[in-house]
Amino acid sequence: MAGNLLEVHPDRLLPADPGTRAIARRLYDRVRQLPVISPHGHVDPAVLLDNHPFPDPTTLLLTPDHYMTRLLHADGVELSALGVGQGELSEAASRQAWRLLCERWHVYQGTPVRYWLEAELSDIFGVTLAPSASSADAIYDQISTALAEEAFRPRALYERFGISVLATTDDPCSDLAAHAALAADPAWHGRVIPTFRPDRYLEPGQEGWCGAVAALGRSADIDVGDYAGYVEALERRRRYFVAHGAVSADHSHPDVRTDPLSPAEAARIYRAALAGEAGPGEAAAFRRHMLLEMARMSCEDGLVMTLHPGVRRNHHGPTFQRYGADVGADIPFGVEFSDALRPLLERYGTSPGFHLVAFTVDETVWSRELAPMAGFYPCLYVGVPWWFLDAPYAIGRFRATVTETAGFSRTSGFVDDTRAFCSIPARHDMSRRVEAGFLAGLVAENRLGEQEAADIAVRLTSDQPKAVFKL
Repeated sequence: MAGNLLEVHPDRLLPADPGTRAIARRLYDRVRQLPVISPHGHVDPAVLLDNHPFPDPTTLLLTPDHYMTRLLHADGVELSALGVGQGELSEAASRQAWRLLCERWHVYQGTPVRYWLEAELSDIFGVTLAPSASSADAIYDQISTALAEEAFRPRALYERFGISVLATTDDPCSDLAAHAALAADPAWHGRVIPTFRPDRYLEPGQEGWCGAVAALGRSADIDVGDYAGYVEALERRRRYFVAHGAVSADHSHPDVRTDPLSPAEAARIYRAALAGEAGPGEAAAFRRHMLLEMARMSCEDGLVMTLHPGVRRNHHGPTFQRYGADVGADIPFGVEFSDALRPLLERYGTSPGFHLVAFTVDETVWSRELAPMAGFYPCLYVGVPWWFLDAPYAIGRFRATVTETAGFSRTSGFVDDTRAFCSIPARHDMSRRVEAGFLAGLVAENRLGEQEAADIAVRLTSDQPKAVFKL
């Protein structure tokens, strides 16, 4: 029956008004097949290096995507039942997890998660049945059959998705062996680049910091027994990443304060932290100073500096203890940028070649702080909505709020921020549709000509992320 069919409408997310929708269709048609540029994400490069078949539908589409698992968890499903923290799943466990997803399909109604997964099921695997308790096994079998084919291996899907650049997120101590092996593989023609993510090395208040710093020293082949050696170790590792294709350094802390310390005070706190004697206030002051140091290093080595603040990591302690990080238990809170970034911007805000991209999950700061700052400082770009704001209405609010103050040119271009490989084209398609709708509204209001709007749509999809992330 029709009610049991998966209905993926060709005009999804386009404006409801017929005249504006017609304009949006034409604008969307200009960008829908442009290559995907993914300058921030979390896909493991070894997936593309090894090119092994994906094992099963659950491991591919459900378990690694905390956007999906968190909503099922909220509906009473244990994360372990969805494969989280379970390692390789048996066929029975994988199928049962998939049944739980399909039985509770209603929890995704109205969410972008449903949009992404419907697009994946329909566009990638040709599924025509809507997920439900009665269709779960049939959908699982159809996807399983497809995954056994050469056309559904990671490299084939990379080509099919039209990805031109895929950035990963990497620990500063990583030897980047998978990236090097991919780059050296004559059979590989894609571009996968690392991203320098030093958060845990900048936070002396976090458990395990001393061990992390010791590992940093070993990877940089330098003594980190004093502050000068520690700073040099970070600089060396950044240069190593640049040599292996990195274009950006990513930072996620509770705030983005960048208050400077004197060299003597930074060295004193560093020694105290190594001895386990730094208090919470000193640890926070050191991290804020080091965030300023990261900006200095970006001015010197050219890495784009991206900021993702204002998230309470591992909000539910028992879940973190059982499953670890990145399983959907991170919760946003309010964040301030204007005063926090002022020390950084006063020093480096007009430095030639320095790019700073500020993301937020607190959309109240878009018009109050980020757009006005991006409308003045040459270095600053407003990062597009991500994470909890990576949704059609939020993207529309972002575009309307930021554009009036900072225009289109001071924004970053879309980032998918995903661990779920097959959701990449769906996420980018969602953004392109919403952008086309917003631009169509400006055309319908006679604020832009249609050709001008088409040029902007192409620029936002292709030229902008290339320029902002130095690709």
